[in-house]
Amino acid sequence: MQLRKLFTALAATTLLATNATAQSSDTLATDTTSSEVVVSRSEQRANRGLSNMKTHIVPKGQWVFGGTLTYSTHTNSDYSLLVVNNIDSKGYTVKVSPMVGYSLVSNSIIGMRGMYSRSSLVLDSAELNLGEGDAAINMQVDHYDMIKHSYNVAAIWRQYIPLGRNKRIGLFAEFQLAAGGSQSKFAEGSPIRGTYAEGFDISLGANPGVVAFMTNNIALEVNIGILGLNYSHTRQVHNQVATGNTSSSSMNFKINILSIGLGAAFYL
Repeated sequence: MQLRKLFTALAATTLLATNATAQSSDTLATDTTSSEVVVSRSEQRANRGLSNMKTHIVPKGQWVFGGTLTYSTHTNSDYSLLVVNNIDSKGYTVKVSPMVGYSLVSNSIIGMRGMYSRSSLVLDSAELNLGEGDAAINMQVDHYDMIKHSYNVAAIWRQYIPLGRNKRIGLFAEFQLAAGGSQSKFAEGSPIRGTYAEGFDISLGANPGVVAFMTNNIALEVNIGILGLNYSHTRQVHNQVATGNTSSSSMNFKINILSIGLGAAFYL
């Protein structure tokens, strides 16, 4: 009887050890399988803390209306700038740029943007002085008058980048393809000589920016141009007699502080 009890105890111990080994093998297999799971790009971005694309700053099906307005004036009286003296001038610039877009998928919109600007400069007098004595170069402007209108229409695509789970502040990258034209008139001297010019331009640009929501539907936006491909052509008519043409193209990849835009947008 004692021998039978001994064999029974040994069998029970062996069975428990086998079960423990099997459970350890299953756990190891599960851990190995989990370690081989491929992490998606959105999960990688979330792990780095850059963004969480599951956060919807602009949900699918939302309309976006916005725009910018810029107005500036200047007046100079007996003003000097480097080698230019006795500057008497006045002028202004006004620019309006409305925008409308629609979100086909979350955090992305496509739409249209328009732009109209009008600028004027009236220069009554200015003197350019270079050098001294007999070798000096002196030039004087008695009258110069310029007025210019420009307009264009652009197709835009904007991708929003959430900052973690924050739905109030985010980044965006806006790409636009624009085409438009301009008209300008120049008058100078006495007797007055005039030049009329018409221009056409086409451009492709990238404008990153920041959007901050003040309410659920109203946001402030700041953007700046960093990339641009441009082509322009201008035809001039001088004194209704002589004509001239000029064409230019350019490409740049730099921060253009003159293209900083501040505007408001309505997300409906």
